[in-house]
Amino acid sequence: MLLRLAQPFLRDRFLHLLLLIGVALSLEVPFRPALWPSAIDWHTIITLAGLMMLTKGVELSGYFDVLGRKMVARFADERQLALFMVAAAALLSTFLTNDVALFIIVPLTITLKKLCSVPASKLIIFEALAVNAGSLLTPIGNPQNILLWGHSGLSFGRFTWQMAPLALAMTVSLLVLAWLSFKPKALRYGGDAGESRWQPRLVWCCLAFYIVFIIALELRLELWGLGLIALGFLLLARRVLLSIDWSLLVVFMAMFIDVHLVTQLPALQHSLQDVAQLSSGGLFSLGILLSQVISNVPSTILLLNYVPASLLLAFAVNIGGFGLLPGSLANLIALRMANDRRIWWRFHLYSLPMLLWAALVGYGLLQLLRSL
Repeated sequence: MLLRLAQPFLRDRFLHLLLLIGVALSLEVPFRPALWPSAIDWHTIITLAGLMMLTKGVELSGYFDVLGRKMVARFADERQLALFMVAAAALLSTFLTNDVALFIIVPLTITLKKLCSVPASKLIIFEALAVNAGSLLTPIGNPQNILLWGHSGLSFGRFTWQMAPLALAMTVSLLVLAWLSFKPKALRYGGDAGESRWQPRLVWCCLAFYIVFIIALELRLELWGLGLIALGFLLLARRVLLSIDWSLLVVFMAMFIDVHLVTQLPALQHSLQDVAQLSSGGLFSLGILLSQVISNVPSTILLLNYVPASLLLAFAVNIGGFGLLPGSLANLIALRMANDRRIWWRFHLYSLPMLLWAALVGYGLLQLLRSL
């Protein structure tokens, strides 16, 4: 059992790279390992761990097979199915947050791959881009919007209204790109056409655990909530805990620590002193570029120390979720769940052009809104 749990850590090349980066950064900044635990967003880690357990429980129950069979029977070709999944990912992310939407959509996509000829890896790439586009609409769509909303003093409706033009433009652009990228090819069914076996008891337990976990999150008792659902799975379905990719949590911890070390670099700290004096174009570019390096949530936290929570900053850090893999933690979640080595470089064939397009559209919208 210990060997089974250790295998993901031994095979995880991305984790090994992050550890090497951390060692290199530690040589350039004051070595203070006692501060590293405080650099980790434990709320995110605990939430992610709980969602991983719950979605793995539903996956092992066989319910995604049932849902997948019902879905593929409703769509005649690959393009129709892809457009539905991309639109669903964007819509779910507006009120469930981008990572929760992925934990629903990506396992379902993997199940669809078993049933029909849909190109699952490409579809997961588009779903990752879709949650970045959809989640920027509302204050609760992603962590950076939650931060910006809290600092802005705007109402929920006002924040959503000002983000709507960019969200609409990027979602429509992505749907057009999906329409061009997926062919109207008839779906070929490769899985068993008969009724699939599933475990209703495990599904209902997962639903009950989900409610408990959400209540615990709302009451700021997330650690207790995580402990309760872990105990529940330990008693009812131990294989769920053994099947989870626990190395993903360590990857996120390493990323938080690496970002902390990057922000301690003397050169970066010195350069950020003049952020408040930047032009609107300079701040817009900085928000996007900084997100590409340290991800958009840490970029938001860092920049809010120097500039107010403006529409320009909101556009910049949300656009920064496209592009390179570190731009958004949602990118990492989606690609890790795909379990396809080639998806890592294929992702950038779509995400980098989307970054350039989003930057042009976002800056154009800012100029238009300023002139009104």
